[in-house]
Amino acid sequence: MAQPTYSDYFTIFPLIILLVWSVLLLFVDLFIPKDRKGLTALLAALGLLVALIVSFTQLGQSSTGFHGMVALDGFATFANAILLISGLFGITIAHGYVKRMGIQRGEYYTLLLFSVIGMMLMAQATDLIIIFLALETLSIPLYVLSAFSRKATSEEAGIKYFLLGAFATGFVVYGIALIFGATGTTTLSGVVTAAANGTSLLLLSIGAALLLVGFAFKVAIVPFHMWTPDVYEGAPTSVTAFMAAGAKIAGFVALLRVFATAFPAISPDMTNVFWALSAVTMIVGNFIAISQTNIKRLLAYSAIAHAGYILMAFVPYGNPQVVSTSIAAGLFYLLAYLLANFGAWGVVIALEKAEGKGLELADYAGLARKHPALAAAMTVFMLSFIGFPPTLGLVGKFYLFRAVIAGGFTGLALIGVLTSVISAYYYLKVVIYMYMHEGEPTVEREFWLGATTTVTAVATVALSFIPQVLFLLASTAVLK
Repeated sequence: MAQPTYSDYFTIFPLIILLVWSVLLLFVDLFIPKDRKGLTALLAALGLLVALIVSFTQLGQSSTGFHGMVALDGFATFANAILLISGLFGITIAHGYVKRMGIQRGEYYTLLLFSVIGMMLMAQATDLIIIFLALETLSIPLYVLSAFSRKATSEEAGIKYFLLGAFATGFVVYGIALIFGATGTTTLSGVVTAAANGTSLLLLSIGAALLLVGFAFKVAIVPFHMWTPDVYEGAPTSVTAFMAAGAKIAGFVALLRVFATAFPAISPDMTNVFWALSAVTMIVGNFIAISQTNIKRLLAYSAIAHAGYILMAFVPYGNPQVVSTSIAAGLFYLLAYLLANFGAWGVVIALEKAEGKGLELADYAGLARKHPALAAAMTVFMLSFIGFPPTLGLVGKFYLFRAVIAGGFTGLALIGVLTSVISAYYYLKVVIYMYMHEGEPTVEREFWLGATTTVTAVATVALSFIPQVLFLLASTAVLK
């Protein structure tokens, strides 16, 4: 077998930088005193920033590496950029939180970096074996981080996430085995070629369905969502915020690459499956969120509902006339969700207390009177989740609904609109508590946490006035 070349390494150069940085950080952290672990956070953020800058230098580049097992293209570059931004936000909101909660250990940040590495590999993988490797690389650190606080609820969350994650991994492995049995290859391009040459479409369809089950668990699609509210509630909130954005983005990016690239031959069958999963996920997530009084569980069911909206981008993937617009809409919505997600969780962290208090909706009463800027930021994030102007969430839903209507799925777009209206009930309930109820909430003032909520709130509003720029970037990242 030929030795790897410079071109191979260039294909995953940002990933290599982050991997080397993470390993070095493990050793450096041994010499950082326990009361100065903020330095570890700074070094971790610096590594992500360097990888992000290098990733931007690869804009417009296109290549494959390691015998076609990974790819560098516009899609991978766009995905890597938002994944690295997720990692940066994950560190900024955790910086003060882990110290306040008594869980400030250097391993937190290296585990987060290793998870980002898995996510980036997932975005670039063009071979099912590499996709499986990336899935495990991103998941195992998250299992540990979920149980990081060593409290009973946190340890329960970690065990639940691990057990159900391992179960979902079994579906992925079995699906890969069936696809290999049907096509004789695990490369995505090879699967396409084999399908075009008359391979067993039944076996291929079953394998694709099993792959979908595994990814559906990772991104919390109904009916594979049951772990989400318990894990989100029990895990440290900074971990929950990172998991809700990073893992979801990585899972959907992998789904987009796999199903848009490898399975066009079975798209008529999978379209109906995606339609049903998207509809039921939007309905279940939004309706169950109505009854939640704990903010972490409310945002967990919100994350489930948004998985349904993002899944709308997959429904027209069998229609060559609208598939490019649909994928671009999905990528755009992932970015809009990223900003609102980290902003909202940043506000939650600001109100959360070391003893676990501050997580009920009633704890937000009076926030607008005592901390008007924070309440205004939370209002922006809630409106973006609903899809209300002037927020990026509105533009994201508009692009998604336009794509599915252009693909001939007006009924699904109607379900999306109706469930968005329903979601206004529980999102605005948070706003009502902040502005119309009396209370004396206390807020933790942390520089990096405040910077995160401010930046995400401003970006959520400001970018909604120039969405064409972001959508153009998303469109250039569409898989060819």
